[in-house]
Amino acid sequence: MAQEFPINSSTIESKINQLLPSQGGKGAGIDFSASTMVIPIVDLTESAEGSSLRLDLQTAMDFATDFNFVSNATATLVATTGFYRVFGVSVRGNVASGSNIIFLDDGSTQKTIYSDRHANNSVSIAPNSTQFDFITFLSAGISLKATSSSNVMNLSVSTRQIADISGNLVNPLNFT
Repeated sequence: MAQEFPINSSTIESKINQLLPSQGGKGAGIDFSASTMVIPIVDLTESAEGSSLRLDLQTAMDFATDFNFVSNATATLVATTGFYRVFGVSVRGNVASGSNIIFLDDGSTQKTIYSDRHANNSVSIAPNSTQFDFITFLSAGISLKATSSSNVMNLSVSTRQIADISGNLVNPLNFT
């Protein structure tokens, strides 16, 4: 059986009225008491789960961010397992046909996850650019690659690991 003890503290009473105005607020005072009964409290905030950063800050660029410029070539962007933020810009110059593609590769099959193409083959289009920002997962044996079909089609791609293969968050380099 729980035992109750009255609390006579104007500081605690003021703080509760400030934080929980519907529990008394500016109206009539409420008698507060403490109990010997144990009541479990479940904290569902990010801090309680061990994360000390908001998601947008945890995915910030840092010195571990890799950058690749791909023009008229194919490049391996990432070959290590985990979750990666992939962001950058695809630029299409004055060209009749061409493509910029980011894809997953398991050594025998390719899976396109981003594509910027122009395939008219007769009419050049005005130069333009398209930004991209997405998260991808690489399991064992999978690599992230980018290809550009000509020297007027290019990709500027940055990648940063945001979690390992088990989903454990990777904070920005040197964050304490």
